[in-house]
Parts: sequence; C-alpha cells; structure tokens
Amino acid sequence: MIAHFENLIKKAYPAFNSRDIDTALSTFHTDIQWPKAFEGGYVSGHEEIRIYWTRQWSEINPTVEPIRFNQRPNGTLEVTVHQIVKDLQGNIMFDGEVKHIYTLEDNLLRRMDIETE
Repeated sequence: MIAHFENLIKKAYPAFNSRDIDTALSTFHTDIQWPKAFEGGYVSGHEEIRIYWTRQWSEINPTVEPIRFNQRPNGTLEVTVHQIVKDLQGNIMFDGEVKHIYTLEDNLLRRMDIETE
C-alpha cells in the first residue's frame, strides 16, 4: 500500500506545484475532503477543490515538496513536506516543514489533514 501511496503523492504534488489541477485531481477520490490550510475548515469534492485552489493561487504562491513517507499504526499515511508560501510579490510568508496526513479509499486520496509542529 505504501508504494501505491507514494506513487499517488509523486503525481499529485508536482501537479499542484505546476498548477495542473486535472492531474492532481486524478489522484483524489471523488468525495475527497481537503483542508483549507490558511482559512480553516474543508472543501469536499473535485469542483470545490478546483474553486479553492484557483482562488488560493490568486492570493498566494505555495509550493510543496514531499520529503518523507510514513505509515502510521492507525492506517493513515503521513507525508512530511517542505512548504514554501510566498505572496504574489515573491516575499516568503512561510518556509518550513509540515505533515500531511492522508486516508485512502478505492486506491485514491480520500482525506488530507495538516499537522504543524
């Protein structure tokens, strides 16, 4: 399972970073639950994520690079990422590591949560 998960992540994150929404969404379950990182709460489903990301990218410029993978005892999958968030003028707003915690369903990403340290 971890190898399949890593393959999903290695497809999803570069797609997100290059703003290729369709490729990123192809790794998500149709009922995906996605956190609104800087706002709180979640969006649900492909169309809500498309709207959220499009709006987010009009306000900030985030890039996220996976660093480490770990399967947790409860079955969730953890990705430690290096995240850089810049404003639209290129000023760094955040530069650090966070953990993205995933639940899979039907071999697709079903839910993502964020843990900061």
